[in-house]
Amino acid sequence: MAESRVVIGVDSSTQGTKALAVDIDSGDVLGTGRAYHTVSQGNARETDPEQWWGAFTEAVARTGHAHRAEAVSVAGQQHGLVTLDAQGQPVRPALLWNDVRSAPQAARMVEHFGAHWWADRVGSVPTAAFTASKWQWLREREPSALRRITGVRLPHDYLTERLTGEATTDRGDASGTGWWGADGYDQQVLEHLELDPRLLPRVLSPLESAGKVVRDSPLPDGIPVGAGTGDNMAAALGLGLRPGQPVLSLGTSGTVYAVSRSRPGDPSGVVAGFADALGDWLPLSCTLNCTLAVDRLATLLGIDREEVEPDGEAVVLPYLDGERTPNLPYASGLIHGLRHDTTPGQLLQAAYDGAAHSLLDALDEVLASGSVPPDATAPLLLIGGGAQGTAWRETIRRLSGRPVQVPRAQEVVALGAAAQAAALLTEERPDEVARRWRTTDGPCWEPLPRDHATRARITRTQTHATPLLNRPGE
Repeated sequence: MAESRVVIGVDSSTQGTKALAVDIDSGDVLGTGRAYHTVSQGNARETDPEQWWGAFTEAVARTGHAHRAEAVSVAGQQHGLVTLDAQGQPVRPALLWNDVRSAPQAARMVEHFGAHWWADRVGSVPTAAFTASKWQWLREREPSALRRITGVRLPHDYLTERLTGEATTDRGDASGTGWWGADGYDQQVLEHLELDPRLLPRVLSPLESAGKVVRDSPLPDGIPVGAGTGDNMAAALGLGLRPGQPVLSLGTSGTVYAVSRSRPGDPSGVVAGFADALGDWLPLSCTLNCTLAVDRLATLLGIDREEVEPDGEAVVLPYLDGERTPNLPYASGLIHGLRHDTTPGQLLQAAYDGAAHSLLDALDEVLASGSVPPDATAPLLLIGGGAQGTAWRETIRRLSGRPVQVPRAQEVVALGAAAQAAALLTEERPDEVARRWRTTDGPCWEPLPRDHATRARITRTQTHATPLLNRPGE
């Protein structure tokens, strides 16, 4: 019997790197590897990019199949600002997507051109998460570092360049910078940022290879390297999404998205008009506070994350790291409506409800912005680490009123990267590869009646608390 053909898909995320060795024909995961990163604490959210490379090589080697790989592709956390010197070494630690110190710079950028201009020009209204805002922060706060920079990259760009020696990116990840428009880098934005386009990587066309492995790694020299993409775009590939199919991802951050044939432009900033990794678009909303915020509250309460109790009246807005949707970068967490009979389990359920409410409000906007009329009866694909938890699943069912499907496939970001690598060899589209692998197969739960009362209670609390939440710290 012939030995299976293998590709490697990599997900370099905020907290760590996951690698999958996948059978090209069946989609079976033959081996997995994992390694972790250190993220600075406090107001800064930074990581030395060298950690990513070390974690990449470790995770790929741990799959046990690196030596057999015929292609590889890397997906990475979006928005991170990586700055390189003339020797290709990091000038400083990378500013990560969830570092909100650049909120004032983002606000000034929006004020300068106007929200409608940004929505029309680049598809998204910049927030503190965007790479452009972080570049502005770096220009203002660290001019000495600025003088040493000869290359500006995103996290997946950095790892791909370490493999191939070529400076490349893809349209999906580039669309999250704030300086990429529908037709490429936007010259007017770059001039405003005083960012020389020669510092930026070449944007590959969909399905184009980034090059071949030429650097020391556990992988065979000379195998093709996929273009790579941002983590959300890779997840869309890994699920083989068709236009209009809704996804809710529960991880360090929470995201909701769907593929669209046309680019949305939302001047409210709720929906980011990202490109996907193919030729379409990926309207998306993201919250900073998701599983980590809920887990933190469970720890403070001294109970397990699944020990939720119903029927509480308290509201928890779990904005422990500021928030992106709603756009409250200076916010902290808030608990309202405590009573003598409020239990720890009810408070924990309120934290789930607060996080889920933000995501589901955003999902309504995402689906309304796309080119396919929203279908309220379509199953909501629930992915990410939180999707495996009963409390998360039941909270989403109750607050959404939708059927919920949880794919059995794990690590869909790395699977999407693997599908992109496989497509280099099979001449299929990556989403076709994923559909052939049946990556969305999994149990589906029928909808529950939508809990309008809880959603209305959270909305009222948000409305009244916003003036308090949105003030910069003194």
